[in-house]
Amino acid sequence: MPGISDSFTTAAAFHSAMAILTARRFQRLALLTVVALVFYILLDQADYVAIPMVPKTGQYVQSTYDWARRRMKYPFDESKLIKLPEGIPRELPRIQYDFSQDEASESHIKTQKERQEAVKQAAKKSWNAYRKYAWGRDELLPEKLTGKDTFAGWGATLVDSLDTLWIMGLNDEYKEAVQKTATINWDKTTSSHCSLFETTIRYLGGLLSAYDLNGDQVLLDKAVELGDMLYAGFDTPNHMPANSFNFREAKAGSLRPSMGESSAAAGTLSLEFTRLAQLTGDPKYFNAISGVTRALEKTQDDTNLPGMWPVFIDVSRNEPENPISAKGSSFSLGASADSAYEYFSKMYVLLGGLDPTYKKLHMKSMATARNHLLFRPMLPDLYPATPPDVLLSGNVYANGQDIIDLQPQVQHLGCFAGGMFALGGKLFHEPAHVKIGEQLARGCAWAYEAFPSGIMPEVSEIIPCPAPSSAPSSKDEEEEEFPRCKWDDATYKEANTAPGRYPKPFRAVQDPSYLLRPEAIESIFIAYRITGKKDLLDIAWRMFTAVQKATETNEAYTAISDVNVAPGEEQADAHGRGGTRSRTKNSMESFWIAETLKYYYLIFSEPDLISLDDYVFNTEAHPLKIPKPGKGAEGKEGLDTEKEA
Repeated sequence: MPGISDSFTTAAAFHSAMAILTARRFQRLALLTVVALVFYILLDQADYVAIPMVPKTGQYVQSTYDWARRRMKYPFDESKLIKLPEGIPRELPRIQYDFSQDEASESHIKTQKERQEAVKQAAKKSWNAYRKYAWGRDELLPEKLTGKDTFAGWGATLVDSLDTLWIMGLNDEYKEAVQKTATINWDKTTSSHCSLFETTIRYLGGLLSAYDLNGDQVLLDKAVELGDMLYAGFDTPNHMPANSFNFREAKAGSLRPSMGESSAAAGTLSLEFTRLAQLTGDPKYFNAISGVTRALEKTQDDTNLPGMWPVFIDVSRNEPENPISAKGSSFSLGASADSAYEYFSKMYVLLGGLDPTYKKLHMKSMATARNHLLFRPMLPDLYPATPPDVLLSGNVYANGQDIIDLQPQVQHLGCFAGGMFALGGKLFHEPAHVKIGEQLARGCAWAYEAFPSGIMPEVSEIIPCPAPSSAPSSKDEEEEEFPRCKWDDATYKEANTAPGRYPKPFRAVQDPSYLLRPEAIESIFIAYRITGKKDLLDIAWRMFTAVQKATETNEAYTAISDVNVAPGEEQADAHGRGGTRSRTKNSMESFWIAETLKYYYLIFSEPDLISLDDYVFNTEAHPLKIPKPGKGAEGKEGLDTEKEA
């Protein structure tokens, strides 16, 4: 038993130890309080918010920067916020042909299924090569069999292909792709900047489409993260989008719109931002793109070619009511302009017909294009019967005074115009536009078959028929709107610097490559779904087999450098020497799986698979669900967003 003195000593030691522990606890508590306070302050500084990477649900991993908490340097006026149109979506006109009235033979059904399967195998081969050699990278280099980052390194092919995998029934591939997509960190990039336009159509469009098709919540979560980042592109003095999206500048609110922005980059954000607003109920996304729409509406009649906008426009004007200047002289439905026009009719559809602005924008621009950009090519005497009824779209130089000069340059990118005219024609009761759309679609298919490879070039020039002296005065004269003309060999030789080098009536080829682009089959697909004409299926198959033969590699598919050379033949170099250049370009962009193969697959599928009456495609071929009259899902009144399995 211890003595009394020992007890006092022990007690004193105990109290001393407790005092030390209490002090240490207080210090730790104080330190934790300070850390928590600092963390709270940092959270309140919305420009720089760090979010711990903790799984939220399933495989979802939140990005390390929360753009939703970032404070805008140039906030929108809340009192002038433009919200989604109110009301129940209208019953829109039927777009697709009524295929139920046609009884297809067993051999026809069998043929289409075999064609569909061939396309599916091409997609599977392409995807497997990407999965094996470039997983998580933006695209595959199909000859070097390695990855390449061209769109910030988030995995453009990964996200761009999601809906294609789902539509084709590649379920295992789809599930694995979703798991990978769920871990994308938008704050981790391989570049200092991205394109607002490309990121919107490929990444945001891909996420929203896959969500609309399958309903995986993780895809909408990632879409919201990305949408909040891209929303910062509108944090500019005049609220026009800054396409060159520098991440550091975006966080600081120092992005600036360009004085020479492509009209496509400025005008091709509306579908994706609108669908995001519909799915989340957050009006900020729709408000952002509505400012661009209103600015385009104000300038539509005040350009050198009223009704259309020049290829490049100034979106930097610091005038809230007039932020755009459109005084250029070059007009086109091709590169840098194309999808701005494509989205007008599609926005009308996505908004359920509740905003007439988009109908007006579409109708005015198509009238101008019809009068000035479209032409009939002078066809050679090569046809045993009636020459094909085809149109093409060129460029126009207009000075706003007395010159409107057609430049018959044909771009593969411009081949989408056939589908645009046909879709708008059905939507707005303009049968003449449906016919023009089919003629344009067949025009690009004709250009495919004109070249030795069976594929049309990226950019070429062609000899046009003389323009009609005046526009038709009545509906009865539509047949003569683009009159045919006879072949004139003298005209051909006079206009062609190297007769015989290219197939007639092509007089020049500025870019002979084929980049695995989708625009030609896109219009053939839409023309088939609208008209029901079965010969378009055979045209599509000839196009696909030509593309497959010319572009297939051992493990994937690649862009090629010269469509004027048949597969297996030697290719001349720039000086005409044979066998000195590779035909391939070692490139397989994400749109090969996302667009080209999707359209080939769908045209050979049952017509109710991704019906044009249920979905509207963005410019990257991502189908978005069309709001319909009826009970809304997810609390969205008037929206029928029921997911399809």
